[in-house]
Amino acid sequence: MAKMPNMNQIMKMAQDMSRKMEEQMDAIEVEGNAGGGMVKVTMNGHKNVLGVEISKEVVDPEDIEMLQDLVTAAVNDALAKVDEQMKDSVGLPGGLPGMPDGFPFPGM
Repeated sequence: MAKMPNMNQIMKMAQDMSRKMEEQMDAIEVEGNAGGGMVKVTMNGHKNVLGVEISKEVVDPEDIEMLQDLVTAAVNDALAKVDEQMKDSVGLPGGLPGMPDGFPFPGM
């Protein structure tokens, strides 16, 4: 029968997992798009927006609402891509065992 890990071993494993996740988040950079690429948002694995590109063609002072919608859609696209890459890089469908889906990890 396998020996159960003690509390120090469990804490070390948790710290190692946290460090690995942090490294994975640092390595992720995605681009969210909307309007056929007319609005682009670059985001890292920490879900920080690194940049926004807006084509001149979608800047219409008479229709600010459309531009707002495109920026919102591009940000949401980037967020979904970060979530997907994090799920893939952790390698566990649905997150970590015993944790509810969407369990908030620090920094995420």
